[in-house]
Amino acid sequence: MENQTTGVTQTDNVKLSWRERIGFGQLDLAGQLVFNMITVYLLYYFTDVALIPVGTAGTILFVARIFDALDAPIWGTLIDMTHTRWGKARPYFLWVIFPFTISAILTFSAPSLSLHAKIWYCAITYICTGVLYTGLNTPLATVLPLLTRDPQERLTLNSIRMTLGQVGVLIVNAFGLPLVAFFGKGNKVAGFRGTIILFALVGMVLTLFSFGNIKERVKPVVQKVSIKKSVRAMKNNWPWVIIIISNLFLWIALTSRSSTIVYYMTYNYGNQDMTSVLNSMKVIQVVTTLLIPLFARKLSKKIIWITGLVMCIAGQLIIGVAGMNLPIIIAGWLLGCLGIGFAVTMPFALIGASVDYGEWKNGINAAGLLTAIGTSFCIKLGSGIGGMISAKVMAAFGYVANKTQTAAGLQGISISFVWVTIIALIIAMIPLFFYGKYERLENQVTDDLNARKAQA
Repeated sequence: MENQTTGVTQTDNVKLSWRERIGFGQLDLAGQLVFNMITVYLLYYFTDVALIPVGTAGTILFVARIFDALDAPIWGTLIDMTHTRWGKARPYFLWVIFPFTISAILTFSAPSLSLHAKIWYCAITYICTGVLYTGLNTPLATVLPLLTRDPQERLTLNSIRMTLGQVGVLIVNAFGLPLVAFFGKGNKVAGFRGTIILFALVGMVLTLFSFGNIKERVKPVVQKVSIKKSVRAMKNNWPWVIIIISNLFLWIALTSRSSTIVYYMTYNYGNQDMTSVLNSMKVIQVVTTLLIPLFARKLSKKIIWITGLVMCIAGQLIIGVAGMNLPIIIAGWLLGCLGIGFAVTMPFALIGASVDYGEWKNGINAAGLLTAIGTSFCIKLGSGIGGMISAKVMAAFGYVANKTQTAAGLQGISISFVWVTIIALIIAMIPLFFYGKYERLENQVTDDLNARKAQA
């Protein structure tokens, strides 16, 4: 049935069932079981388990993420050109999940090789895993505006997704190291291998369930989009530019924070077990993630995003001055986590609006490419840069794996964990001050696009 005024079908603006909402949202849970293992523990795995020099490990992270970031637009363009009975984005959950599962297991299964061979093995398997993860994460972001055109339902779906994603993060953070100890029984190589096998297989089952329980409904006016046309959708798309710059530096900050907490608690604080305790507290991010739809009724999305970044900065500053005072460290960590709940959710909530803006401005709906760059590209490149900077800073200050660190080594860990994160967060905040004018255009953009669809 069609609305005669707008030309929008009821299925365009449909409120999804909870089964489909969960089916969509748990895709992020499935992905986080592997991605968060990589974000939090891969650098530590490379340096303290596979015994690769920290500077070399940082280079691997950066080079792999460059490959990974560059393939995001390719995946996005492939989605734009895909037309199957399952839709544009949905079939990739079926096509990519099996090779991704195998590659993820191999990434944390470094064999006993010479140092040179081990470096190549770790680099190649990590690059493959990153490329395949983008093949799952890009359609996850792309499929959201294709499920419904209703802005409030999109916001609800995104909050569910981010909430369930945080469940996946909690599982890895709370049980990652304990599972390593359980499976390894003193052998960290075997422990990490057993843990990643468990997480990757669970993620595969969840992804297949989601594939079977979501449905693409929104049909863009432009059905076939060439690479040339996709690139044209970026022209003068300033809200999209703002989102990618801010999201890129956000992920530089988040990766620096997440990948060095294990070093900070192991060497600076002197209790590695506290890593799992603090990481499990990240579940508090769910509180602010769930509150976003409520706050969005009173506050602009720009203000919500900036507020999250300010909370993250304040949290890191508190940790930086806490010294060995654990309650203050925990307070700063929790404040930062609450801020992350806001900050990490907003790019995904806003990217659909920037896709609509590009279609409104240029007449081209390039959801795949614009979403891929705005989300997966920023996450991957930001993660690579964040991991590399942290590793290089630690190497420059003399970090040595599994040894008592010198004063300089401890300072390097502190700089990587506290100050690299803060600087990146400040840079991420700057472009957002220019976003308000585009946010105020959202209703007009939606109305005009609906009118164009009616005419078509």
